[in-house]
Amino acid sequence: MRSPSFSNRSWAQLMWRRPPRPSRQGKARRLREWSLQVIAACALFSCTTLSASAATWTISAQPALLVNGAPVLFQVKPPTKLASLTGTWLGHQLTFSYDASTKTWFTLAGVSFDTTAGKYPLELKAERAASKTPSTFTQTFPVFRAQYPQIKVELTVEKKFTEPDPKQQQQIAEGVKIKDDYLNRVTPAREWDGKFTAPADAATSDVFGSQRIFNGKAQRPHWGLDYRVPTGAPVAAMNQGTVLLARFLYFEGNCVVIDHGQGLLTLYFHLSEFKVKEGDSVKRGQEIGLSGSTGRATGPHLHVSVRWQGTYLDPARLMQLPLP
Repeated sequence: MRSPSFSNRSWAQLMWRRPPRPSRQGKARRLREWSLQVIAACALFSCTTLSASAATWTISAQPALLVNGAPVLFQVKPPTKLASLTGTWLGHQLTFSYDASTKTWFTLAGVSFDTTAGKYPLELKAERAASKTPSTFTQTFPVFRAQYPQIKVELTVEKKFTEPDPKQQQQIAEGVKIKDDYLNRVTPAREWDGKFTAPADAATSDVFGSQRIFNGKAQRPHWGLDYRVPTGAPVAAMNQGTVLLARFLYFEGNCVVIDHGQGLLTLYFHLSEFKVKEGDSVKRGQEIGLSGSTGRATGPHLHVSVRWQGTYLDPARLMQLPLP
């Protein structure tokens, strides 16, 4: 808003200077002019105050640089007290939680591996606590393409994993149906709390996004993180949640899937033994199984994936986020 000119006088000078002395033009007219100036100055001050305290939203994303295949923590500080806050990001529905210690709303989201570079809107819809009236706000965030390692991993596995017979194809189809049913579920309540931690005390042997070749045939990129562990090593839950799956699948072998709420899942493959069952509540760091080489595996190791509302995200980046 452009401020009106008052001949370079400050607002304080206009408000508090003494009225001019009477002149030949008459005391009444001069007083009237002075009064109009004071009224105008008051209007300007009032407008400036409203502008300075106008409704402003503070929205941040972590990490600051958003890339494809990465999780993202959105934090929102609204201009007024809210009863609820939801949003939309890259076609996904978001539900925010309130952190009373910082007076911010937060949620975990992600950027799919196939997302192209560009600018994408985060659309927010809030319900005010006092009036229950809805309000909306939109902020755009740039997304960049990540430089994932171009490593072609040549692996040799049993022929049944690359050229399955009809019976094995049926087993594969049953596994696909189970995964379609369970892995696309989005429970409304958030169960995770705080930082995600490593599922095994070991070095990693393969990373998210690398190209894999089985028996000379190129496969999709690696959607997880592999840990170099021997058979029988303890495997821990990365955060608290509910065991969604604990069963054998054709490619994954003995696998455990933990639902952390709002579409966020962690998946643990190739286990030799289960330590939990479906429906169990687990805490971060709790033992959920022992590592192994079941399913399509070239040897003992632990494969861990992170899935958010149908898209796979880099587990290493998730563990780096400072979550509330």
